[in-house]
Amino acid sequence: MHIAVSGNIGSGKTTLTTMLAKHYNWEPQFEDVEDNPYLDDFYREMQRWSFNLQIYFLNSRFRQVNEIHQSGKNVIQDRTIYEDAHIFAPNLHAMGLMPTRDFENYLSLFDLMENFIAPPDLLIYLRASIPTLVDQIQKRGRDYENNIRLDYLSRLNERYEAWISNYDKGKLLVINVDENKFAINPEHLGDIISRIDAETNGLF
Repeated sequence: MHIAVSGNIGSGKTTLTTMLAKHYNWEPQFEDVEDNPYLDDFYREMQRWSFNLQIYFLNSRFRQVNEIHQSGKNVIQDRTIYEDAHIFAPNLHAMGLMPTRDFENYLSLFDLMENFIAPPDLLIYLRASIPTLVDQIQKRGRDYENNIRLDYLSRLNERYEAWISNYDKGKLLVINVDENKFAINPEHLGDIISRIDAETNGLF
């Protein structure tokens, strides 16, 4: 079974992925952040490195999805391939940070790749307001995230909401992390687990 956790930067994807993997004994698959050779450059000079970064993520996540389905294991994945194509790349293009020819090249490649992958059995979306995102980004203290602008986060949030409102690839569970503090409240985590059990009943 393939579970995926989606959400904006700082919404708590990695934390929830880790906690659920431990609870269910699922194998976690994390976003390639620490070893990503483009992130530092991207946050310093977005227009120069936007295409490179998105291609790197697309390649990384396509490989990850293939490995998930070949493994035959129950896997929980931190962020999906769909978020790059429906949120991050279009946002960069709309902000003038990715040229149209690069964006069209990127979408053409994604459209081809999508024919070869299956969506997750359950998608968990972490919905968070900008103040919550900023607070959590500051708490984790990643140097390359110091330059993230509020308008950038806001635009991403708008695109996430639009994507989720039209998501039809499988089961969907929406968690409001302004209210659900699963990272520090065991009862809140328990509520998420109960909802996952209800959604995945019959998927195993």
